[in-house]
Amino acid sequence: MNGYAGKILRVNLTKRKGTTIPTSKYEHWIGGHGMGSAIFFDLVRDKTIDGFDPANVVTIMTSPLSGTLVPGASGRTEVQGIGVQSVPIGWFTRSNFGGRFSSMLKFAGWDGIVIEGKADAPVWLDIRNDRVKIRNCSTLSLWGTDTWQCQEKIWQYVAGKQQYGDWIEAGGNDGEQTTQRPAVLAIGPAGENLSRLACLIHDASNGSGQGGFGAVWGSKGLKAISVIGTGSIKVNNPRALVAARLWQKKHYAFDLGNLKNTRLTLDFQSPPIPGVLWRGGRPKTGHRPQACTGCHSGCRARFEDGLGNEATCFTTLVYAASRNQDIQRYTSDLLNRLGLNAAEIYWGEMYLRELNLYGILGLNKEIDCPLMFNKYGRQEYIEQLLKMMAYRNDGLGNPHPFGDDLAEGFVRAAEKWGRLDGDEGDLKNGRLKFPNWGLPQHKEPRSQLDWAYGSILGDRDINEHGFDQLRSHPTYSKIYGFKMYASAEELVRIYTDKMVPFQGDLLMLDFSTENMYSEHIAKLVSWHRYYTRFWKQSTLFCDWRWPDFLNLLAPGKIGSTGISEPKFLNAVTGRHFTFLDGINLGKKIWNLDHAIWTLQGRHRDMVHFSDYLYSQSGFVDQYLPGRKNGKWDYINTRGRHFERDKFDEFKTRFYTIQGWDTSTGYPTRGTLQSLDLGYVADELKKNDRLGKG
Repeated sequence: MNGYAGKILRVNLTKRKGTTIPTSKYEHWIGGHGMGSAIFFDLVRDKTIDGFDPANVVTIMTSPLSGTLVPGASGRTEVQGIGVQSVPIGWFTRSNFGGRFSSMLKFAGWDGIVIEGKADAPVWLDIRNDRVKIRNCSTLSLWGTDTWQCQEKIWQYVAGKQQYGDWIEAGGNDGEQTTQRPAVLAIGPAGENLSRLACLIHDASNGSGQGGFGAVWGSKGLKAISVIGTGSIKVNNPRALVAARLWQKKHYAFDLGNLKNTRLTLDFQSPPIPGVLWRGGRPKTGHRPQACTGCHSGCRARFEDGLGNEATCFTTLVYAASRNQDIQRYTSDLLNRLGLNAAEIYWGEMYLRELNLYGILGLNKEIDCPLMFNKYGRQEYIEQLLKMMAYRNDGLGNPHPFGDDLAEGFVRAAEKWGRLDGDEGDLKNGRLKFPNWGLPQHKEPRSQLDWAYGSILGDRDINEHGFDQLRSHPTYSKIYGFKMYASAEELVRIYTDKMVPFQGDLLMLDFSTENMYSEHIAKLVSWHRYYTRFWKQSTLFCDWRWPDFLNLLAPGKIGSTGISEPKFLNAVTGRHFTFLDGINLGKKIWNLDHAIWTLQGRHRDMVHFSDYLYSQSGFVDQYLPGRKNGKWDYINTRGRHFERDKFDEFKTRFYTIQGWDTSTGYPTRGTLQSLDLGYVADELKKNDRLGKG
């Protein structure tokens, strides 16, 4: 049980009762996502329920590496359950977030939390080591607060009048003390009002964004979970763990005296550069890097003026049309305080503006909208819009159906407005860029095939950057004249050599149009699903720092992935686990997830992109490795689109590799039994969802 606390907290909000699940029951899944999927499968008997059903189970899981010294793997938390954001139904889905919550949960003696039922009045969960209390929100007037106000009230309640850095008693274990404040995960007004865009927020800007879990919590009457712990984590071989971290730092981590790249990058060698994309980049005010627990490279920042602290990626992109950077930074903070999904709002806000410019949407227009478009670019506009989504009103405190529409998500809103009908529907003409299960576009799907296929074959936009450098390095080099990291063939060899058990197939990374639907790309997508399901979402290695494929600081530019991940895991747990073992366990987890989607009603005929990806070509220069005239090069993938028939053929190739029924996409008994999932096959058979073969 090295690396584990030994128990999982199970909370029934209906009964207001907490019980314990032994971690040993699910230890063979290792942690995080694997454990969460297995627990969900066991506890939710009817997989067809809606995400707002009280019987929906939400798991919040750590890994054996949480709270340890493993770089980029100590501070993340995995969240799972039936979501409410996707279309046509809320799939069983996942999200995760960084910060210090998972570490604190482990220090308190818990490997995870399982939430079920529905409280009869709003509550919050107060965890202090082994003492767990379900408390009414009314005592602290928490219901109605934003996420920051909620956290501050709980900090004051738990820590009393002590100043930050003073010793406080955590309670529950003989008066043990800590200088830490509780780690709090909370919903804001968006979650309370069941907005499908609602997130879970921890600290300033660590968000569990996709899935609408903020609304799921709101439906359960759960405002927040607070945890503070004074315990420790038993590491099997501390000496080996420290040695592994020093080895990783020496050979692969950034060196401030010898930086190979001073721009924002997503890899292990990246220096602590904030991942902010506000207008004009980082503000001129002083700032310092901020990192999740145990991370070697802070990708967030805290600013001298306190505006936009810890915000990153999509949270900093929203409202790029603002008149100045400070308005955009204010927008980042308001998103976090209200608890709203930044990715959906980024594309949705531009969609509303386009409809307004074409005279379709506005005050007393075809779509009656009270937004103050005359103040577009100013703070008043974005504040009104975000409050519409969070409070389901006109954004000014008055009832209005438009706020209700937006809180249901942009695809559902567009359907209500009649904007999806006919040949010129907004998912056909490309105005509404929501290509996968009613969720917003992230990367250019017609270029980054691993991203596009992984998203539509799963449950959500994958938001997994493991192969993103295949695009970003050559694209920025071509456009801005940066020095190329490696030749296309060199890059492809470095990557594919690590992709066990498919290693050596260079064509997995041939992104040419001729190779878009091949078995090779199907293997790429398969490997990516397996790697991320285990190494990223179960052991919880950070998506922005792992895998370490190409590393300019390493001998031969060959990064540490394939060696580092099991080295760290084994040092902590005492296992003799190989990289391939992790890929195989990831395949098992992927099959369990797919079985859950199948029980929810998934069929291969449902698996298709929004229409605009078949009719419209990508219009942005995107360079990726591919073969041209028989030779490797970085090729521009601009100007192509998906073809329906060929994508359908691709699905067959992908299902064949998975060992699923190619006519339905259903898992087969043979495949599930080969993965020790015979009991899953039994449930599929009982529900007439077991594939042939």
